[in-house]
Amino acid sequence: MNPLPLDNTADRHLGRILQLQAQQNGATEFLISDSSRITYAEADRMTDHLAAGFMAMGIGREDRVCLFMANVPEMVLLCLALNKLGAVWVPICTDYRGEWLHDSIERSRSRALVTDREHLPRIRDVRDALGDEQVILVDGDQHDFPAAVSYSELVQHPPLRFDHTEFDYGDTCAILWTSGTTGRSKGVMQAHNNWIRSTLLGTSLQYTLQPGDITYCALPLYNSGAWLTCILRAMIAGIGCAIDRTFSVSQFMARIKHFNATQTFAVGAMGVFLMRSPQRKDDADSPLREAGIAPMPPDLWSKFEQRFGVRLNRAGLGQSECLLTLNQEHSDIEVPSHCLGFPPPDADVRLFDEAGNEVAAGEPGEICVRPLAPHILFNGYFNDPGATADSYRGDWFLTGDMGRRDPQTGGFYFVDRKKDAVRFAGRNISTLEVESVVRRHPAVRDVAAFGIPSSELDSEDELKLNVVLEPDTDVLPETICAFINDAAPHYFVPRYMEFVETLPYTPTNKVQKFLLRQAGITADTWDLKQSDYVVRR
Repeated sequence: MNPLPLDNTADRHLGRILQLQAQQNGATEFLISDSSRITYAEADRMTDHLAAGFMAMGIGREDRVCLFMANVPEMVLLCLALNKLGAVWVPICTDYRGEWLHDSIERSRSRALVTDREHLPRIRDVRDALGDEQVILVDGDQHDFPAAVSYSELVQHPPLRFDHTEFDYGDTCAILWTSGTTGRSKGVMQAHNNWIRSTLLGTSLQYTLQPGDITYCALPLYNSGAWLTCILRAMIAGIGCAIDRTFSVSQFMARIKHFNATQTFAVGAMGVFLMRSPQRKDDADSPLREAGIAPMPPDLWSKFEQRFGVRLNRAGLGQSECLLTLNQEHSDIEVPSHCLGFPPPDADVRLFDEAGNEVAAGEPGEICVRPLAPHILFNGYFNDPGATADSYRGDWFLTGDMGRRDPQTGGFYFVDRKKDAVRFAGRNISTLEVESVVRRHPAVRDVAAFGIPSSELDSEDELKLNVVLEPDTDVLPETICAFINDAAPHYFVPRYMEFVETLPYTPTNKVQKFLLRQAGITADTWDLKQSDYVVRR
């Protein structure tokens, strides 16, 4: 274990970090899986070989390479090898197929695409999207792509050592497609420095580490959360990272024990899914010491810690474009665990209304970020200058997240996604807060709250709930309304409710509410105004 300080901006380059860690921590295992254990020194050598192989294919600085493959150490090595060349890696969601896959490949305009045996059939189906792109196979039959280059060929090239002095910490290292919770995804161009400063600021490297620590990564490697909280955290800290192919609720703790992992991170609904799983006597009997779950419903925070015997890391706020917007690392002020925290030293964070006016403390507003140092935000949306311009108001980046600032502590609290908040009777209703209340009902397994345009009031929404019930459970909408009415403000009681089998989740476990809004009112939708239930105010 040997954390890198990285005070020198010349060292803030992913390829350079691997070199540095190999020099001072070479014998320590870096990438761990069921089939391999790769030390920092081995990873450094292998990426030098791979980089030389990419160069032999004509790939160089600023060129893009798509990766459509399973969660395996080879993907990490390929990405870092590309960064050693000054090239850019573009991971694609492995749940994509057909039109979505075709669109992501075509819009990436890459020089090459890396895939594997598992995902090759879907590449065959969209081969016209490849154009002149070369295909690289980590494994699998080259029958359909006879000109394809194999991973084994790349890694056998004579290694080259690269001079990183020609690179800049603001260079784009990766393009990550957004999760598509609000519509068509956008390619977020991430700078090396944004990754690194966010890791250093947001993951408590200096005081949470112990010798022999291993972080467990079950997040998909096409997601920024996997890199920020697991891969890069391990690489900067000089600890091991266990990479699993998939996240499994039923096998999660067993896999933690299998890898002897002491730390992990989960996003979206993963923490909720784990809490819903059948409780076991040995849930807390594991090497796991601490975990990050973001966002974690406040009412589940202590229950999760007690059940699994871990310390949950403090909340914060990040997104694909900013990576880290708020955290609690730079304040001694005591705030609740679910508080997002405070602006980091290199950013100004404020709340604004639709007209661009700063809102008063305690009032909801859009969280906006103004950088106070170079390269702490993304480098724009790939090949989409219009979307990039639309994401700014002057120097302020518009996150699309709504928050409140506590007038006593100055701490920020998450309210909702701007597009998800419901405007009704002059109020901004947080769908996240509504969902938190509804989930407490014993018959509710899952819920999504969202707005339906009102047919009675212009510029207003009506609240709708899509509810997934526990198996073999039957409950009336009026019963759920009464439960909400007893526990929350009266305007949390929905106008509409619909019982559904499932909710549309992205691969990173975020509900695609734009799809629910598009579906709107159906024949199965219950209407409060057509019922006998009377809301108590």
